Amino acid sequence: MARTPSNMLPLGTKAPNFNLPDTISDSVMSLEQLKGNKGTVVMFICNHCPFVIHVNEILVKVANNYFDNGISFVAISSNDVENYPQDAPDKMKLHAKENNYPFPYLYDETQAIAKAYDAACTPDIYLFNENLELVYRGQLDDSRPGNGIPATGEDIENALDCLLQGVDNSRPQKPSIGCNIKWK
Repeated sequence: MARTPSNMLPLGTKAPNFNLPDTISDSVMSLEQLKGNKGTVVMFICNHCPFVIHVNEILVKVANNYFDNGISFVAISSNDVENYPQDAPDKMKLHAKENNYPFPYLYDETQAIAKAYDAACTPDIYLFNENLELVYRGQLDDSRPGNGIPATGEDIENALDCLLQGVDNSRPQKPSIGCNIKWK
């Protein structure tokens, strides 16, 4: 299990736009359609990564807890499905249903969107404000498979709370750690 850190895109970066197929609804969705009134969380995940599997329940919980506050959540898988068929769109749809994803699960076949976001690992998490400017990037929390720390979503929840309260997030932003995106 590789341990690849996030690249930590500079704060203030504008969210790169996308038009990607949603494997749940079978429709193409854009960032403009999916953005939240107060903020947007963009997550690069995949089906098979043990780091993502470890936090799936918390991703769902955090999304469900913040939807009513004007925050939208979007998951994107950019893995090479030729060499990692378990991450293919039909399997993404099943995975999303099995895990009760309350957010779209988009497929980035060309990997252009992962590159535009400078995504490096799964999970790689970005929080953008209402103007689609990056205010947080990095880890969900300190939990990793096998480290004995429970997954809570503490870091992303703090960033979300700061955004909603209109205060600066003074906590250090730590890179996420996960499996590398499976590049073609």
